[in-house]
Amino acid sequence: MYSLYKPKNQVETPYLFFTGKGGVGKTSVACATAVALADQGKKVLLVSTDPASNLQDVFGIELNREPVEIPSVKNLYASNIDPEEAARAYREKTVGPYRDKLPESVVSQMEEQLSGACTVEIAAFDEFSHLLSDDQIFNEYDHVLFDTAPTGHTLRLLSLPTAWTGYLDESTHGASCLGPLSGLGDKKDMYQKAVRSLSNPEKTTLILVGRPEESTLIEANRASLELRDIGIQNQMLVINGLLQSHDPEDEISTAFFEGQQHALNQIPEELKQIKTLSLPYVSYSLTGIKNLRQLVSDNPFGEVEDEKSNNANVAPLPKLKDVIDDFSSKNTRVIFTMGKGGVGKTSVAAAIAVGLTEKGHKVHLTTTDPAAHLDYMFKNNVINGDLSISSINPELEVEKYKSEVISSAGNLNEEELAYLQEDLESPCTEEIAVFRAFADVIERSEKEIVVIDTAPTGHTLLLLDSTEAYHKEMSRSTGEIPESVRKLLPRLRNPEETGLVIVTLPEATPVIEATRLQDDLKRADITPTWWIVNRSLYASGTTDTVLKARAVSEKQWIIKVKEELADNAALIPWMKKVKIGYDNLKELVRS
Repeated sequence: MYSLYKPKNQVETPYLFFTGKGGVGKTSVACATAVALADQGKKVLLVSTDPASNLQDVFGIELNREPVEIPSVKNLYASNIDPEEAARAYREKTVGPYRDKLPESVVSQMEEQLSGACTVEIAAFDEFSHLLSDDQIFNEYDHVLFDTAPTGHTLRLLSLPTAWTGYLDESTHGASCLGPLSGLGDKKDMYQKAVRSLSNPEKTTLILVGRPEESTLIEANRASLELRDIGIQNQMLVINGLLQSHDPEDEISTAFFEGQQHALNQIPEELKQIKTLSLPYVSYSLTGIKNLRQLVSDNPFGEVEDEKSNNANVAPLPKLKDVIDDFSSKNTRVIFTMGKGGVGKTSVAAAIAVGLTEKGHKVHLTTTDPAAHLDYMFKNNVINGDLSISSINPELEVEKYKSEVISSAGNLNEEELAYLQEDLESPCTEEIAVFRAFADVIERSEKEIVVIDTAPTGHTLLLLDSTEAYHKEMSRSTGEIPESVRKLLPRLRNPEETGLVIVTLPEATPVIEATRLQDDLKRADITPTWWIVNRSLYASGTTDTVLKARAVSEKQWIIKVKEELADNAALIPWMKKVKIGYDNLKELVRS
C-alpha cells in the first residue's frame, strides 16, 4: 500500500524533526535514519529531547548533552538532552533569586508552577534552540536530527510579542504558562531564529511517526495541522510497524493484520495529503547498529529471533478479575484509570465498572477523555440497571473556563489578549477545567462506586493544593471554592477510599512514561494501587512467527513492572477482538 521509508533517497533537508505519540517508534525511526545518512558519508548529529528516550540502549553507549561520536558508525554523533534535568535547571534559575526574599510557602508554589509539562517543553526548546540558531552547528554537520519536535502550542506562544514584554511580570490573570515563560529572559532573538529555521522548507522536514492504529494517526493529524498553522509545511508521514502479511491459521495474527488495515482506511483526509511511507512490523528488536541498518535497508524483514534470545522467566501475574476482586472486597469508592493515550485505559475502566456491577455494586462510570467513546462501547447493549454512565466534555468545560479567565482579566490590549488566549491552549488548562467537573461526579461515591477514566496529574493536584492556588486557578470570577473541590484532594490521597490504576503496554516507551506518571503522583502523596500491563502478545498465545518473536521482547518490560515499579501488577493479553458492549466486557472480566 505504501512505499518503504528509505532515508538515503527521501531526506533532502539539513534539519529533521521526528514527532508522534509516545510508543510509536520515534526514537527507532530517528536512529535508523541517522545511521543510514551517516553510512552515505554525511556528517550527522542526532539529538534527543524525549523524556522517555532510550538512545543509550539503542547505541549501547552512555550519552549526555554534549555530542559524542558513535564508535561503530563513522560520521555519526549523538547527544541526549534530558528535558527533566533542563527543566530543573530552568526552574532553579527562575526561582533561585527569590529563595531568601519570599516566604517558603510562596517559593514552593512558584516551584510547582514550574513543574508541569509546559516547563519541560519550554526548557527542552531552550536547549535545542541553541542548535537551531547556531551557525557553527549548521556549518559543521550535514544533518541534525531531533528525536521529538516541539508542539505547535509552544511555538505559537514563543512567537507572540506579548511573551517578551513586561506584561509577563505584571499580569495577575494567572494563566497556566505564566510561570514557565517567566524565565525566558533575553533569548527572544535566538528563539525567533529557531522558529524561522523550523518553518523554512529548505532547512527543515517534519517527520510524523505513527503506527497503523486509529489513535496514533489521529494524533499525527492533530500535530500536522497544528504545526502547519504556524508555517511548518514540509512534512512527511512514516507509518511504523505495518504487518506485511499474516498467518491465516493464527487468529491473533489475522485479527492483528485486519485491525491495522481498518485503521489505515480511517486515516484523516488532511493526513492523506502528506507524502506517506511505511516501515514493516519486524520480529527483531530495534537496538544495535545492525538491526537499525536492516530496518531501512532494501530487505528490512530480517531473521526471526529465537526464544533463547530472551530466556527470562515471567512468573504468573494476576488477571483483570483479580483487580476487580480486590476493589470489591475493599469496597473502594473511587477508582481512576490513568495512562498515556492509546494504552487502553478506557477499555480497562469500562471493564472494571462492569466487573464491579456484576458483583452487586452500584457503579457510575464516567470519562474526561474526549476520545473515549463510552457510548460507543455500550451501544445497542442492555446495561445492568446498577451501572450508570456519563461523560464530561472537556471541550465545553475548557471553553467555559477560558471565558471566565478572560472576563476576569480586565481590560487587555490586543497583544495581551492574544497572549492570554494562546496561553490558555496549554495542556494544563484542560486538566484544571475538567477538575471542577469531576469533583462534582465524585460526590456520588457516597452512594455508588465511581470509576473515572483519566485522572488529574500530580502536578495539577499540587498546583491546586493551597488556598492561594485554588483561588487563582479555580475561582477567578467568583472567589468561591466549591465544597466538592475542597474535599477532593484529601479523598484522592486516602487509599481506603480511592484506588488508582496505571495502564501501560509491555514496551519501552509506555513503561517509561508510566513510571514518570507514578513519580508525578507520588509528589502529590498519591500511590497507585495497581499497574495493568495491557495488550500483551506474550500472554496471547500467538503462534505467528513474527508476533511470537516480538512477544519475547515484552518479557523484560513485564518483569520490570512486576518487580521494580508496581506494588501490584496484572496482565491482560492481546485480544483478537475489541470488547464492545456490556456482555463482551462481562466475558473479559471473567477470563
